[in-house]
Amino acid sequence: MPRVDAIRLVVRMFFAPTAQLTDEDRERGLRHLVVEAGFSNACTAVTSGVILTAFALHLGASNTTIGLLAAITFWVQLLQAPGVLMVERLRTRKRIAILASLLSRCALVGMAALAILPNAGGATLAILVALQVFFCGIATFGGCAWNAWVRDLAPEQRLGQIFAKRTINATVVALIASLAAAFALDRAPEGSTWRPLAFGGLYLFGFVMGLLSCRELALTPEPRMPAASERVKLLPLLKAPLKDQNFRRLIMFLASWQFAVNLATPFFTVFFVKQLGLDITFVVILGVVSQATNVLALRSWGLLSDRFANKSVLAVAAPLFILCIAAMVGASQIQEKAWVMAYLVGLHALMGLATAGVTLSSGNIAMKLSPRGSATAYIAANALISSAAAGLAPVLGGVFADFFAARRLEILLRWTSPGDVLTLMPLRVSNWDFYFLIAFVLGLYALHRLSLVTEAGEVDSKAMVGEVIAQARRDVRNLSPIAGLKFLTDVPAALLRDARVQRRLRRARESQAERDAEKTRRGGKRRVRKVSRTT
Repeated sequence: MPRVDAIRLVVRMFFAPTAQLTDEDRERGLRHLVVEAGFSNACTAVTSGVILTAFALHLGASNTTIGLLAAITFWVQLLQAPGVLMVERLRTRKRIAILASLLSRCALVGMAALAILPNAGGATLAILVALQVFFCGIATFGGCAWNAWVRDLAPEQRLGQIFAKRTINATVVALIASLAAAFALDRAPEGSTWRPLAFGGLYLFGFVMGLLSCRELALTPEPRMPAASERVKLLPLLKAPLKDQNFRRLIMFLASWQFAVNLATPFFTVFFVKQLGLDITFVVILGVVSQATNVLALRSWGLLSDRFANKSVLAVAAPLFILCIAAMVGASQIQEKAWVMAYLVGLHALMGLATAGVTLSSGNIAMKLSPRGSATAYIAANALISSAAAGLAPVLGGVFADFFAARRLEILLRWTSPGDVLTLMPLRVSNWDFYFLIAFVLGLYALHRLSLVTEAGEVDSKAMVGEVIAQARRDVRNLSPIAGLKFLTDVPAALLRDARVQRRLRRARESQAERDAEKTRRGGKRRVRKVSRTT
């Protein structure tokens, strides 16, 4: 018992909210948040996404299981409802976030053991699903507290810049971690005895990165929440955001967008591996390409979101993203594998640019439209509805995968002439291609919902496109060695032009001074003559 009391005392001392935060404390906390993003994303990069799908395929998962694993990430967000109650009643967001992170990442140790132990077929997959539920479910409580914590810690006028820095750091670290994961899997191909050890090592590495992430959170101060005026009730708390017409429209956009995107994106890895015949290492490299372009674009998107509005950024980035999803159909139309790989690299580069804008702006706009002091309820209501829609999409995708796999749509354009038949632009849609086209149509509806949302500072989409192109030109000019050399050659010419202008101005001033002096002399002579005549 004394040991338990000592632990409680330490938790209260180090994780307690701060009554008055100085500017120095606030800036220090924001720096820790940027560093924490790197450790957190390193953990995510080697334990989720492509790696999780590859791990499930290694264990013999079906399309339904793949869809279920993807849906878990979103369905567990429904736990934000009790998470809101916990935050509002305990009012210690830092403690909740850190303890939830520590507990959830213990599941990674179980996944590492699952990779090394003998595969028991369905039982192993069931344990994997259960561990993923535990991992994502407990982390949801921490995420709910973290969102409200950061909403009060970060200045509103700097949200775009802060989250851009955080995301850049996170993406760079995730890029390096993804490359390391690809190298590890490349050294342990499917069927070798080293494959299970590779997956086990990746999940243990993710666990260590998760511990370092918790350490950075522990060093970040938390502003004290105001005292609750009355006992919090869940339903009235979650009804308040729905009564806000503008925020309700935002929820409708984000829910429809999440459904459209998650109908297709969770199955990219399955599409690449099973339908196109690509290996996991190349799939990881595609993710690295997307993350690299994501890093290059984040700073520009952050500046544009602060200068104009998050909705304006979404109006440009979101259409580009859904066009990339539709363009994924083109990969199955190309016969040469080398050209398929080149096509996918270019497509993922564009998707990385679009993802940077969508991710940054969709998170910022939900925080910005949430009133201070009620951010927990608003963000939680948005997360509940959006996650329900996002979780439903991959489940439906996995269930109907076999239905679309047995069907094929061909569109052929033929030119028939005497003695010759020429086929032009054949389009063959099958299997996962149907999902990409359906997701594109649903994405168009989501963009319609976005047009109904109001945000201060938004500009016309055409003007925003012009600003994006101008910003891209500035970035390219800074990165291009040719533009840089041209700038160096422009400097002497500019100096010469400035020198000539200075000489002309100096001569003009001297001439003007001489004319003024001459006028003064003439004026003096006239006054002397006038006086002499009077005398």
